[in-house]
Amino acid sequence: MRLVAAIIAAVVVVASAGCSTGQRVDLGQDAGNLVAAIAGEPDQLDPQKTSAYFSFEVLENVFDTLVEPDADLIMRPALAQSWEISPDQLVWTFRLRPDVTFHDGSPFTADDVVYSYRRIIDEELTNVDKLSALADISAVDDHTVRISLARPTPNLLTNLGGFKGMAIVQRRNVEEGRIATHPVGTGPFAFVSHQRGDSITLRANSRYWDGAPNIAGVTYRFISEPSTALSALQAGEVDWTDAVPPQRVNQLRNDDSLHLAQTPSNDYWYLALNLARPPWNDVRVRRAVAYAIDRLSILQATSYGTAQANQLAIPEGNPWFVPYDRYRRDLDKARALLQEAGVTPSSMDLLVTTEYPQTVTAAQVIADNLAPLGITVNIRTVDFATWLDEQNSGRFDMLMMGWLGNIDPDDFYYAQHHTDGTSNAQKFSDPRVDRLLDAGRTETDVAARKADYAQAATLIADEVSYLYLYNPAVIQAWTPGLSGYQARRDKAIRFRDAALDSGGANP
Repeated sequence: MRLVAAIIAAVVVVASAGCSTGQRVDLGQDAGNLVAAIAGEPDQLDPQKTSAYFSFEVLENVFDTLVEPDADLIMRPALAQSWEISPDQLVWTFRLRPDVTFHDGSPFTADDVVYSYRRIIDEELTNVDKLSALADISAVDDHTVRISLARPTPNLLTNLGGFKGMAIVQRRNVEEGRIATHPVGTGPFAFVSHQRGDSITLRANSRYWDGAPNIAGVTYRFISEPSTALSALQAGEVDWTDAVPPQRVNQLRNDDSLHLAQTPSNDYWYLALNLARPPWNDVRVRRAVAYAIDRLSILQATSYGTAQANQLAIPEGNPWFVPYDRYRRDLDKARALLQEAGVTPSSMDLLVTTEYPQTVTAAQVIADNLAPLGITVNIRTVDFATWLDEQNSGRFDMLMMGWLGNIDPDDFYYAQHHTDGTSNAQKFSDPRVDRLLDAGRTETDVAARKADYAQAATLIADEVSYLYLYNPAVIQAWTPGLSGYQARRDKAIRFRDAALDSGGANP
């Protein structure tokens, strides 16, 4: 999934005599709202176009999908209340909930589903490959959608509902050109305002199909510095944050002023070398870098022991996990591989971003790791909007980033490593991997599908399409007065069931 730029915002400290640590402060326009501190600002609010995590932190609460994952990441009804599958698994018929409305009061119908999916396909938007098997989609009536597939697609439900990039959007909102700045969805909260560099405010949708939320709304404040976000939480200025300094986790376990959650995630962080640039197009050179990297040092520097080292994408404990342990720090082997390749790279451009400080920290470790090979790492630290542009334009030797919100193995590998993958910025291409990833998309036998992905994952690591580093934990904290919220493995930030007690202090 999906990371986003932040415009670094100054934190407005609300001073108040008589407000004790951990008590909820009345912030005027935010009165009654849950105040959430997120580490960056959304780049835009069109769920089908953004690929940014900060955007999805907001959009998770504004839009709905046909189906959605529960806390165990099993797909459950959402806008579709039921579905039927033909015996050949090529026709799926979805029955939609009646009486669902968009935030502006207009009715939600099957035509909205058809429009949303056709838009993704026709405009070749970020998630178009999730609909690659779609042969036809039609509205049978106002509350019935029929999807015909060119081939069996065992992960169709995950593709349609795994994250809000597949949200159902309103045609008028798109055609008026307002969706990126004033989105209209069917979700539990409606967009109210966006103050650039400061906050986004949502209000509760009293007509929400799953029941009106328990809180008046949500205000997202952009606080890029984790220590500042944590201090704001402890001071009662915010109710929730996922910007928790990992070095503070052990200390915070005994802090009665907040509730701390540390949950294993399906996220992963990685390095990618640009195969379109020599000498990184030589697998021996990429392997030399892989043998020179000290994962454990990177892990400790960036996560202080809260993450899990891994040389593949899928974490241990996930049913699709595959053991792999080829690359351990071995400078002699790294030197031998460079000698075999007949190259002596003297410098490397490493692209990282200030909005994800762990990338900057890791880059410093990586620079130290590669120095004994005679490689000088030029750390290029940019804002995330620039990072995205540089990545998409191929202007890098190596970069570091993470993928979030993965559920099905296809989410972990296809877009990133298939020759035609929409997120294959490193320009990796291997016919063996392509065949296995294509097979995994159609194989309905679970054991055979697992074997396909195990082989593909091993080849991806062997050929160093990505140099995987670790699986982080989901670390979130909130005031004890917040109930009904759960930190999820897929990192979906859902406030629809949240409630705040009324005992907060007033200035």
